[in-house]
Amino acid sequence: MKSLIIFNKPCGVICQFSPHEKHPSLKDHIDAPGFYPAGRLDTDSEGLLLLTDDGQLQARITQPRFKVEKTYWAQLEGIPDTDKLQLLQRPMDLGDFTTRPAKIRLLSEEETDGLWPRNPPVRVRKTVPDFWLEIKISEGKNRQVRRMTAKAGYPCLRLIRVAIGRLNLFDEQLGLGEWRYSESLP
Repeated sequence: MKSLIIFNKPCGVICQFSPHEKHPSLKDHIDAPGFYPAGRLDTDSEGLLLLTDDGQLQARITQPRFKVEKTYWAQLEGIPDTDKLQLLQRPMDLGDFTTRPAKIRLLSEEETDGLWPRNPPVRVRKTVPDFWLEIKISEGKNRQVRRMTAKAGYPCLRLIRVAIGRLNLFDEQLGLGEWRYSESLP
């Protein structure tokens, strides 16, 4: 029995099945009654979204106590600075909660060259540089990565979730907006 769906969520899609007045919903992409998102991605975020019809599996994926690592690629405005980036690797007080330290890695241009274009495109300012950072967290609070990078002094221009646990979007070779059932677990 298949109880997990992997989906490459496009920017602008809202993580609900019910219709929305402004945005396409999951129902516009996935026809799988009884499946629900195991966690969410903001409407303006892209990438790996898992859906399941198994409540225990949903809890294992989403509950911070299970420490399932989520990996994001973030396009950030600015120039990488070691001191500022180290802020992400320590607990960070975001007001309503304190994050666990994140694992980070600067991404090379070669790694991000193959990414699909975002629709709508990210605003590009020729006078303001940007860079890509891989960020791994084991929580997943509301807009957590965006809030963390902003507090470190790096506004987030684009955010793509590339992995949840062992499931990696690039290994799955799913095009933007594509989904399939998966036998693998995160």
